[in-house]
Amino acid sequence: MKQTRLQTFGTLALAALVASCGGIDKMKEAAKQIKYKVDPEVLEAHQGKVAMAFTANVPAKMWDKKTSAEITPVLTYEGGSDSYPSITVQGESVTGNGQVVSFVNGGTIKYPKQEIDFNDKQRVSDLIVKIKFTRGSKSIEVTSSELDLEPLAKGVIATSTLLSDQPGATAPSKDAFQRTTAEEKIAEIVYLINKSDIRSGELKKDDVKAINEYIKALNEDEKKNIKSIAVSAYASPDGSTDLNTALAGKRESSAKSFVEKTLKNAKVEGETNIVTNSTPEDWEGFKNAIGNSDIQDKDLILRVLSLYSDPDVREKEIKNLSAVYKVLAKDILPTLRRSTVTVTGELIGRSDDELKAAALTDLNVEELLYLANLYNKENNTDKEIAALDQAISIAADDYRPVNNKGVVLYNQGKVADAKALFEKAESIKAAPEVENNLGAVALANGDINAAKEYFGKAAGAGDQLNENLGATAIMEGDYEKAESYMGASTSNNSALVKILLGKNDAAISTLNANSDENALKYYLKAIAYAHKSEKDSALENLRKATQLDSKWKSYAKTDVEFLNYFNDATFKSIVD
Repeated sequence: MKQTRLQTFGTLALAALVASCGGIDKMKEAAKQIKYKVDPEVLEAHQGKVAMAFTANVPAKMWDKKTSAEITPVLTYEGGSDSYPSITVQGESVTGNGQVVSFVNGGTIKYPKQEIDFNDKQRVSDLIVKIKFTRGSKSIEVTSSELDLEPLAKGVIATSTLLSDQPGATAPSKDAFQRTTAEEKIAEIVYLINKSDIRSGELKKDDVKAINEYIKALNEDEKKNIKSIAVSAYASPDGSTDLNTALAGKRESSAKSFVEKTLKNAKVEGETNIVTNSTPEDWEGFKNAIGNSDIQDKDLILRVLSLYSDPDVREKEIKNLSAVYKVLAKDILPTLRRSTVTVTGELIGRSDDELKAAALTDLNVEELLYLANLYNKENNTDKEIAALDQAISIAADDYRPVNNKGVVLYNQGKVADAKALFEKAESIKAAPEVENNLGAVALANGDINAAKEYFGKAAGAGDQLNENLGATAIMEGDYEKAESYMGASTSNNSALVKILLGKNDAAISTLNANSDENALKYYLKAIAYAHKSEKDSALENLRKATQLDSKWKSYAKTDVEFLNYFNDATFKSIVD
């Protein structure tokens, strides 16, 4: 009897174990019936993350009441995988805080939006779910791929990562080179009271003789021109207005005659621009002369000038200050009876060809900076750097050639070398463009926080700063802000943000206005046309991109943006 009872007990225990295993094994098989819907249907990388949510419909009479499950979405790719956070789902008889699914009615599993870090391998990937079922002390694991279910999603669109190879835009420092520069010589002719003729003694003064020599020199030097001559004649503010008006006019005429004679003696040919004017009563000159004098009662005189605007009243009130007026008549008024002659000369600098032909050692800093820019436009990097190196050697305290050499190296992809130069330039002067360029280096190195700190100190750096702020906003996933920063820019990054905002026509217009011939421009156009389902235009631009840079063949072959063309013969001919 004891043996019989033991056998019965053993049989019951085995039956219970079989029932338990059967229940959980049944869940494994039933899991094939779960229907998943992922949001978004095609995964996308934004801000360096791949976000995803899904719902899963569980049929009625499928979920065992005593079974719970840990569900983990996994993005699998060649050489690895990345897991999203897990959620717990449970039957009605399980104690816990997981989502409950009814055995009788089934239900919906809701996986809230979660994200993982993006890496480029994820572009070719499958989103699967890993499920660990637990019933009592028994657990089994299964993946949707093991159940021969289709991946929840295939691939990750990584268009947001297609910033220019070096996302930051560097700003060169400006030169102060001028093809022509102006300089002035001024002479003053003083007249006797109520006179307008020029005395011989005035013609012998140093400044008057210097004017004569200057006009002659300008005329004889082929690199110089007489740009203009201005004659201004004045009468002192004593005497009647009518008398002073006529007197100032006569002084204007005599000074002009002096200039014309000087031009003739210097054998200046052609017409010279002579501008003349006269001031009948030079109250402004009088006020300045009083202010600069040490006359005892000058404050009183200045007060009179401020109180009265009528010239006759002014003169009367000043003459009432009898003691003071004697000093004025002797020391101040004679200096106001004058004409000034201002000769503006124009110095013509070296032409572009002359600059290129000159020895670098014969050029000054401004000429060297300008020459370097000429070579930059010609894509002659070696000569550009040579000009900048010479500028650095003769102007150790000038940050501009150091900064500009850094720009050249940055555009060559030598980011570390460029950074060293930008830091050196900053040590000389923390100019806005230098701070911008250090921020561009930080962007290239993926340090967004450092980049933003530099950009905060770069106000006034120009369009490059707005480009960089836009690129930063793209990296941070704020595409509206990026578009605002970039404004009317025709850069690839400006077009990229329009694509990310779904403004494909605007992106195409931006790229059409971009005069640079580079592969990324055409690749972005291909994406924009693919979004518009314009296959011929998409493939035409994709072909141009791959012709300019073959790396886009392998990239496009696995780019989910062209998923609809993967089996297209033309597409294959482009990417294979």
